[in-house]
Amino acid sequence: MNDFERKFKKYAVRDLSLKLIILYLIGYVIYYVNPQILYYMTLNPYAIVHGQIWRLVSWILIPPSASNIFFIAIMMFFYYSIGTSLERIWGTWQYNVFIFTGILLTILSAFLWMGFSYLTGASGVMAQVGASSYFDYYSMAFSTYYINMGIFFAYALTFPDAMVLMFFIIPIKVKWLGLLDVAYLLYEFIGASSATRFAIAATFLNIGLLYLRFKGPVRFQGRQLAGLFGSRTGQGTGGRTNAASRRQPVGSGKVVHRCAICGRTQADNPDLEFRYCSKCEGGQEYCQDHLFTHVHVKAGERPHMQAPGGGN
Repeated sequence: MNDFERKFKKYAVRDLSLKLIILYLIGYVIYYVNPQILYYMTLNPYAIVHGQIWRLVSWILIPPSASNIFFIAIMMFFYYSIGTSLERIWGTWQYNVFIFTGILLTILSAFLWMGFSYLTGASGVMAQVGASSYFDYYSMAFSTYYINMGIFFAYALTFPDAMVLMFFIIPIKVKWLGLLDVAYLLYEFIGASSATRFAIAATFLNIGLLYLRFKGPVRFQGRQLAGLFGSRTGQGTGGRTNAASRRQPVGSGKVVHRCAICGRTQADNPDLEFRYCSKCEGGQEYCQDHLFTHVHVKAGERPHMQAPGGGN
């Protein structure tokens, strides 16, 4: 994965959350101009294998909800905020991996659902209503709705103790909302159609892969979160140096970030990203090349790399 990242990281899309919001805006415009067009944009695997290949991409434009303009604005701002926070903390590459993995898994789940439908006797229903109509109706389950719920749960894993105002009044920790998120998905999974179950399963799988990539919940110290939300103290922003620290000239004598493995600092490379590891005692900090390849250490131990092929 490290070789893959080094080769393709330059292609990572920055400000991905903003670009997704723009796609949603396009989707809302389509909805209010001619909502019937959306039916030709859904992730319908049956239509795709019959030549409508644009559906592999067009379904991303379908917005999660279009019931209330005020709610739409709040929802879009909320997902933009948490998505931007995750990108700053994880880094652009890791955030891209999470989002595009969710998209690819959703596409894969749609095709698996189609095969499942044929294997479990849905062909009888298809014979009555038509295969195209059958898959058109249930393909609406494969949307960015569950991907967005996965983004929120990823945020809860990363910032479990962050406080939000539920209903703009009640302060509550994000981790409890994350648990409610999971409980709701499980409840919906039990009573949902097979298409919805496959879509939800894709979201859970994406979260599981995220957990494995980070080898557990991603936790950050208070000073890192302060940096993320506007601190000018020069402390880490949970993984990225802020503008002030990046402008520190080489030889200025002031080092804000240093990798515990290779010793590089932001003065060596202004574009190098640094992050603290929550599982290492003593506030160990690592550069982007060694964050996922070091061995977790206890206080007093010297940080070191994991053996080739070994676990972290």
